[in-house]
Amino acid sequence: MPPFTPRLIFGPGRLSELPECAASLGVKNILLVTDPGIVAAGHVARATTCLEAAGLAVTIYQGSHVNPTESDIEACRAFAQILQPDALIGLGGGSSMDTAKGSNFLLHNGGRMSDYRGYGLAHNAMLPFIAIPTTAGTGSECQSYAVISRDGSHEKMACGDPKALARIAILDPELTVSQPRTVASLTALDALSHALESAVCTTRNPVSSKYSGDAFRLITSAIHSILDGSADLETRGRMLLGAALAGSAIENSMLGAAHAAANPLTARFDLAHGHAVALMLPHVVRLNAGDTAIAAIYDELSSHLGAPLVRWLEQTIALANLPVPVIDPASIPELAEAATRQWTGRFNPVPLDLDAFTTLYQKAVSS
Repeated sequence: MPPFTPRLIFGPGRLSELPECAASLGVKNILLVTDPGIVAAGHVARATTCLEAAGLAVTIYQGSHVNPTESDIEACRAFAQILQPDALIGLGGGSSMDTAKGSNFLLHNGGRMSDYRGYGLAHNAMLPFIAIPTTAGTGSECQSYAVISRDGSHEKMACGDPKALARIAILDPELTVSQPRTVASLTALDALSHALESAVCTTRNPVSSKYSGDAFRLITSAIHSILDGSADLETRGRMLLGAALAGSAIENSMLGAAHAAANPLTARFDLAHGHAVALMLPHVVRLNAGDTAIAAIYDELSSHLGAPLVRWLEQTIALANLPVPVIDPASIPELAEAATRQWTGRFNPVPLDLDAFTTLYQKAVSS
């Protein structure tokens, strides 16, 4: 049986321990899934050099794309099928890790990713997977879900299975230094949303709440430096660890309406995921805080911030200097209808119907 959480290896320079990690899994022929930007940054060369020095065979697949689609996963699977690896490494942002996880579903289970929408639908074994994030945001390294977009509609599907969870996640903050500031900002805001939404979703529990709380404290201690570009390596490490713990919180609970509302914005207007979530998050938090029990959780989480949570969120998001998105108000009915079909929305502590999502979008567009 696979573990219920990855073994986390955290700290500057810990990428050098990748050969020992691979050896602990008894593997020799590795497919490393990444994208051209990570290759250009030199991270792939560092990983392959230490693996090959240890006598391990490694082949690079650099065809990952942002918001990977079913076709992207099939392309990676076809490449892997020829190689017949005995392990996968996802090196990069959430898209690279999701591409690796998605191809792992198909290699020994067949079909298309839409066949695995939901949880626990892969009946055959999967290859050991090592996750190495180069961004601090998605928390994909600690989740058994691959988030894949449908071809054509770009509707996001969550395809999960305990066998898809990484056996090992290497959290090396040195790998996050190469991020462009915009990417660092967007992924940081995404991590912040993960900690907040998992803390109050209807499936929260003592385990997920511990992860959410620890993640929120780490993320809030680092995010302003990330957003203003002044973060040092120690600060980047706190953000990276916080993002991973927020991923573990999601794995043990779920998300909420900010993600449900963000996904249609990404699909309809090609808005970056972190930007879309940041646009919706303060409005969702304000709505949820109308519930006394949820307001108490927010108050406990934010007691160290020195400002009410929604105000702090708005001030923090403003530091990112994100461009004002052009969203046609006439598209709101379409967006709201799509949001009602998003799986994360059903876990929001305050139930939202079509009218409620419509109001959320109206507030976001006018603010």
